[in-house]
Amino acid sequence: MVDKLKIAVVGLGYVGLSIAATFSKKYSVIGFDIDDWRIKELSSGIDSTREVEGWEADACKIEFTADPARLKEAGFIIVAVPTPIDSRNHPDLRKLLAACETIGQHMKKAAVVVFESTVYPGATEEQCIPVLEEYSGLEAGSEFFVGYSPERVQSKEKKQVYAKTKKVVSGQNESVLDFVASVYESVFEAGVYKAKSIRIAEAAKVIENTQQDINIAFINEIALIFNRLGIDTNDVLETAGTKKSFLKFTPGLVGGRRIGFDSYYLSHVAQETGFHPEMILAGRRINDGISRFIARTVVKKLAKNNITAKGARVTVLGITDKEDVPELRNSKVLDLIAELQEYGIDVQLADCCTDPNEMDRRYGLVLTSEFELLPASAVILAVPHQAYKEAGWKLFEKLLLNKEGLVFDIKSVLNQDEKPEQIELWRL
Repeated sequence: MVDKLKIAVVGLGYVGLSIAATFSKKYSVIGFDIDDWRIKELSSGIDSTREVEGWEADACKIEFTADPARLKEAGFIIVAVPTPIDSRNHPDLRKLLAACETIGQHMKKAAVVVFESTVYPGATEEQCIPVLEEYSGLEAGSEFFVGYSPERVQSKEKKQVYAKTKKVVSGQNESVLDFVASVYESVFEAGVYKAKSIRIAEAAKVIENTQQDINIAFINEIALIFNRLGIDTNDVLETAGTKKSFLKFTPGLVGGRRIGFDSYYLSHVAQETGFHPEMILAGRRINDGISRFIARTVVKKLAKNNITAKGARVTVLGITDKEDVPELRNSKVLDLIAELQEYGIDVQLADCCTDPNEMDRRYGLVLTSEFELLPASAVILAVPHQAYKEAGWKLFEKLLLNKEGLVFDIKSVLNQDEKPEQIELWRL
């Protein structure tokens, strides 16, 4: 019976925790992660990612554990581990396959395993199922069952909103599909959409972010064009946006949890078939090159102000992958920092939303408090956290040498009409 089902969630990052919190409203939930520190903090009611608002009330209903043997208790196992790319921009499924090994060693007979991790079409059946079979000694489709339901968690998504998002579900056969659908329908108010196959569900997920990646690449390219023409891109977009059918995207650094990855996942599987996806890879090249373009622009603007790039102090505000979250993984601001340092610029960093210890541990970079930053020749507002927007131009006057200099507003959030006269503003 669905009502008496015990659910295990493998991987307790921002996606896994959202899933566990949502299902804990109705089911007994085991939250499993191999990271002892993560289990310890969640068991204490703390979520250092600060991603899932209001989940703490459900903490007592989720049994957090790093003991894989607990997976034997679950009849329904949801997998939500990271699937990044490697140094060659190829899909990196090592964590996913390691999770499959662990699940295979401990799952009980007749269990249903549903993958939510983003993969390329075919990966669940061609990569994951064989590992589950090898380590469990069971046969998929008769002794255990597999489904796929691509995650649709948005950053800092409230649990109530997440549950109101329509969920795509799929299964290896009709009966599995119906069962998976019934479980998700029981907690997702918006209902479910039954994909015709696991491969279709995988493909649908991977094109969602790829489509966004290509759209932003177009806007980034026109920003490069308008920059040469001396036209403000944001003004152009506001004007074009008066047409109802105009799609509203803005230029910027494109990284984050999936947008920078999924295009490579789709291009990987395309190239495996002998097809070279020109538009997808072109969009990635454009977006990957924006950090270099911004860094070069900073150097040119400094030179026009008779400031030599080598040794010049530049402050970067906001390092995380997006506004008001602490997550640093795949933040393209890190690429921008590296580009600036290549020119010999003395880069000082500040971010009011992330942990300085995490920055040091992951990347060996030092975060400085906004109150301790030295006056700089230029300030780059890379990630406009709410605190920075609320502080406005007074913050930038304080951070600039003699209250004058260059401000680079990457996402065009600062009010141009309120800009102090002695400050020069550049927007992407």
